[in-house]
Amino acid sequence: MSDVPSTDSGSSDTATDCGPSFLQPMPPMGIYETLYAFQATFGEPMGTVGTHPWSQGFPRTEQIPGGPEMPTTVGVSSENLLYPKSWGMPALRERIASYYCKHYGASIDADNVMVFAGGRPALLSVLMFLENGIRVRIASTEYTPYYDLLHRLAVPFDLIESDQENRFCPPINSYTEPNPDHRTMMLLSNPCNPTGITRTGAEIDTLVAAASTPDCGLLIDEAYELFHDPPVSALSQIRDINQTNIFVIGAATKGLQSPGIRIGWAIAAKRHIKILGNFSSFGMGGVSHPSQCYALELMAEGRIEQVRSAIPAFYGSQRQRYGEAFEKMGLRLFTGDGGFYHWCQLPGGMTATELNDRLFPEGAAILCGNDCDMRRYGSLSPLRNFIRFSFGPLAPESFEEDIEILSRALND
Repeated sequence: MSDVPSTDSGSSDTATDCGPSFLQPMPPMGIYETLYAFQATFGEPMGTVGTHPWSQGFPRTEQIPGGPEMPTTVGVSSENLLYPKSWGMPALRERIASYYCKHYGASIDADNVMVFAGGRPALLSVLMFLENGIRVRIASTEYTPYYDLLHRLAVPFDLIESDQENRFCPPINSYTEPNPDHRTMMLLSNPCNPTGITRTGAEIDTLVAAASTPDCGLLIDEAYELFHDPPVSALSQIRDINQTNIFVIGAATKGLQSPGIRIGWAIAAKRHIKILGNFSSFGMGGVSHPSQCYALELMAEGRIEQVRSAIPAFYGSQRQRYGEAFEKMGLRLFTGDGGFYHWCQLPGGMTATELNDRLFPEGAAILCGNDCDMRRYGSLSPLRNFIRFSFGPLAPESFEEDIEILSRALND
């Protein structure tokens, strides 16, 4: 997200010399609005030297304490320069399946796996092929692109209250309660982006049990799987995914520290993977072979063991360290025990927009809480005085400066 080519949001529908535009207006995801505004004030894009990317949803892309080195080379043969297969490289599909079987006791094989160019294309593809009459059920505080995906695909959805009253952790039966009028697809990120709330144990059991019935499905985004101690996946609770409408989305972008290779995957019933692969045959054309080769290296058996130990430990310590400092500064924390964000309420009625106005000249920015509001109330959002602070890309040695800058902005 550090590469911001323009301060134009792309939302203009004005005519040019060629007449009215042939394309419908399309505003960017909310975080990009923040990035454009930041660059306009600071004069440099977020991510350049001297900036503080607290608004950014990416991990450190270099070796972390206790973690393995990042691969610096990857072998690419002439065969890898051919068109990729619609479902993904067989060796990578097998390795992904083997990973879930070993670490979560899953009963899947390579035919239950399809590779995508990141997690979001996988989410979009599943939602795009939902049958008519299915409504999505989703929390009112969730990952920012979900609104855009549902809105642009015209998928009907119902909101579950996720707010201060339930500490952004809606009771699990608010997802699973049957509706006699229509079929339901439950959609959630776990751990949740932005809150870090993580569903485990009995709660996952309940979600999986509901989604194993004919009128209910589950689309669960596990991009932050490794940022909980221990790592958690719904696949640990699914007996036979082929008998369900459950879709588990994973990616190399977060826990495997490689957002730039754009590799994600969907795990689902074989009949569903066949449909998604048929779409890829004309709609995507497969995924970059060199990127898949790199992902294969990231998931090497010995290496992944080290990752599963180092990622939860390092980011758990970062979460605790920043959380303790934030509470001393007067921020009210609603953060769960997963992910690499702190979900905070600002003191004194300050709004997130006001805070960013103070942070931009300092080279820093946070994500405004109202960007995570599935109702999209904007400045009227009940989340307008909430912020998502990312410690994902931050080096341990930046802590003191981070706290100093944020404290100065809060007390200005």
